[in-house]
Amino acid sequence: MSETSHYRKPGDLPQTVPVFPLSGALLLPRGHLPLNIFEPRYLNMVDDALSTTRIIGMVQPMDQENRSNPKIYPVGCAGRLTSFRETPDGRYLITLTGISRFRLERELDCTTPYRQVQVTFAPYANDFAPEDDGESIDRARLTAALKTYLQMRNMETDWEAIEGASNEGLVNSLSMIGDFDVEEKQMLLEAETLSKRATILTALIEFANAPGPQPPGSSVQ
Repeated sequence: MSETSHYRKPGDLPQTVPVFPLSGALLLPRGHLPLNIFEPRYLNMVDDALSTTRIIGMVQPMDQENRSNPKIYPVGCAGRLTSFRETPDGRYLITLTGISRFRLERELDCTTPYRQVQVTFAPYANDFAPEDDGESIDRARLTAALKTYLQMRNMETDWEAIEGASNEGLVNSLSMIGDFDVEEKQMLLEAETLSKRATILTALIEFANAPGPQPPGSSVQ
């Protein structure tokens, strides 16, 4: 049994969730997002989540200039806090495991230093169970684009793990760790189906493979 398998329908999640606006940090259902928490307001948010529902909503900021209180996209993803470690200097190293996307209904006036929103999970009822791995995605095209991407940047990855991953695991993991901008991450988040997300992901990687200046090499785990 997974850490989030007891969430089976929209009603199993709270209608009010704390949100963490973080540019480029994408969480998808059953994905695992590690976070390094150091701002006091988000340390407080984690403390409160640990003592209550353990649910935190990840959202993308629309306004990159206003870092303290940015306008946020109306669709995010709720995750359960499934791993926690405190460092000697007071930071929290946590992992959120994605459960379901949500649509923001309204932001609440609250006394907490972090933001809270009222949400609905109803439009994403299908997020609560893994998508049928038999769903058609062009896996060959996706992996070919990924190989080209890595070769162009002298990057390495674990191909055995990639070949053994489910369609959902592969597409969602690459979407989460990919070096895409905020708007592209949001497109991946809001894709209606796994097949559509795979199509967008493949197109983004192929676009990145087009001739032009390339970033220095590193490694993909």
